[in-house]
Amino acid sequence: MIPFPEPTGVAGSRTEVFLRYLDYFRESVVAKVSALAAPELRHSRLPSGWTPLELLTHLRHVELRWIEWGFEGRDVAEPWGDRRDDRWYVAPDETLADLVAALRAQSARTSAVVSAHDLAEIGTPGPRWNGADPASLERVLLHLVQEYARHLGHLDVVAELAGGPTGE
Repeated sequence: MIPFPEPTGVAGSRTEVFLRYLDYFRESVVAKVSALAAPELRHSRLPSGWTPLELLTHLRHVELRWIEWGFEGRDVAEPWGDRRDDRWYVAPDETLADLVAALRAQSARTSAVVSAHDLAEIGTPGPRWNGADPASLERVLLHLVQEYARHLGHLDVVAELAGGPTGE
């Protein structure tokens, strides 16, 4: 498990701080989902109906949408590939291992993009921004950190209801 990136920990740059937090939250999500019993992975315990596997694919696609499709302005085949019928979706043949591997591959791409750019750099105009001016990389990363932190909190509740691990 990756240790929590304490605010007093020395970091070489603000970029490093962002990447440490993303790594920590990402791996905490993976650890928490991986510790759940197999039947819980495709079962929802919340009125909103999402499952732990759906959360994994959602977070992978969030990174794809904000970093590659948004900030870089790349043509992405399925930026909303985590959704079907206006809800999160995981195909029946997708496994926990598949989704963890996809999330970690996306993590590597995110880290490469972030490391290659200055935090003040403005994203490329494109469909991700819905006609608004693109945000800076720093704003995108702040959004990703809050997205991960928020969903890790949601997952903590789900894990508690399922008898799985809670807390950090």
